[in-house]
Amino acid sequence: MAARRFHLGWFTPFGTVGWDDPLCRTEEPWDGQFYVDMAKSLERACFDLIMLEDSLSISEVHGGSMEAYLRHGMMAPKNDPAPLAALIGAATKHLGIVSTLSTLSYHPFALARLASTLDHISHGRFGWNIVTSPAEASARNFGFDHLPPRQERYDIADEYVDLVKQLFESWAPDAVVRDHATHTYADHTRVKKVNFHGKYFRCEGPLNTVRCPQGRPAFLQAGGSPRGRRFAATHADCIVAFADGPAGMKAYRDDVRAKAEAAGRDPDTIKVLFLIAPIIGPTMAEALARDEREFTSDQFTEAALALFGSLTDIDLSGYDLDSELPYMTTNGEQGALDKFGQWGSGKTLRQLARESGTSSSVRLVGTPESVADEMGAIMEEVGGDGFLIITPLMRINRRYLGEITEGLVPALQRRGLVRTEYASSTLRETLLEF
Repeated sequence: MAARRFHLGWFTPFGTVGWDDPLCRTEEPWDGQFYVDMAKSLERACFDLIMLEDSLSISEVHGGSMEAYLRHGMMAPKNDPAPLAALIGAATKHLGIVSTLSTLSYHPFALARLASTLDHISHGRFGWNIVTSPAEASARNFGFDHLPPRQERYDIADEYVDLVKQLFESWAPDAVVRDHATHTYADHTRVKKVNFHGKYFRCEGPLNTVRCPQGRPAFLQAGGSPRGRRFAATHADCIVAFADGPAGMKAYRDDVRAKAEAAGRDPDTIKVLFLIAPIIGPTMAEALARDEREFTSDQFTEAALALFGSLTDIDLSGYDLDSELPYMTTNGEQGALDKFGQWGSGKTLRQLARESGTSSSVRLVGTPESVADEMGAIMEEVGGDGFLIITPLMRINRRYLGEITEGLVPALQRRGLVRTEYASSTLRETLLEF
């Protein structure tokens, strides 16, 4: 039986790089060159895409202070990913480039115009990671007293994406004629206003950029709660997911595929990429020792709790690390909180911090060969579609990048599990290859 091929991406912030790793050189990545080099490495390894994370505030949730976030260099400093996407697009030829752009920080017209421009710069390789920015501090940075309730945020996002899609379609594919005989660059009859009047947004249109190479950029989204999953299944070409082991991964994929079908979409056109953070070593013993060393320290525990506090707007600093976490609800990311809390599992907060702080849907620790075998077996069990690699606490360095691109990926390629060359010119086409 032929191996089930799967897609491979990498999820990273435009943030601090390797500053506290004694085996890596300390870099100031703010000119973007580290990430351009990283993208080139991913392209040599034939990754489908690099996905650039973003957030719009420095949290004060953990302990009521910014201290933990700044001390760990975790939530800040962080630069805007959109200009970095342009730099990467100019330096690569095949790799998909996905930028997180928030519905909170852009009017739909401004976002559509920016995304169209980036799709042109990258020759059809741009993707938009759709986020609603669930932190109260982010809302205050944009002049709001509070975030809307979680369900309403998705209602707003539905309307937002609908308008953005209409703006992308406001130029017909054949609108640019370049007719020298009539001195006509674009046919005005093929460029239409959208005249959008919704509950939350109004926009006359049309977009004043020429139609995207892809028609529209690829849409990515991470939906955790039932409402979030429905939103992702309705709009996304690719869904970013964090689940609990292979069984949880399969249940998640089956659920969003069913929701996509209910929304009138072909579920095979939607790819679900599960977050993983493989720990690679030359031997199994060395990989296990590294896993134990890096993810049991008090420093890691505090950083993990602070990170999840920023996502959920819940301060976890005052809870007993060796007791179970009581059930909670939030106006932040309820899906992230549910996955972190694992209600009823009997696990202590310290255990949850270790497991969830790695941001991995399944524990993958071993040699390149053993981890490649395990990833292949997981995809067979889940049914597809691939993985999105993330470093624990999103701390990237050149050492880990090389372990994946020069160690793990060749092992996956030898098994026929991931691509060895690019066959398509746009990101949307690449995602639909298998």
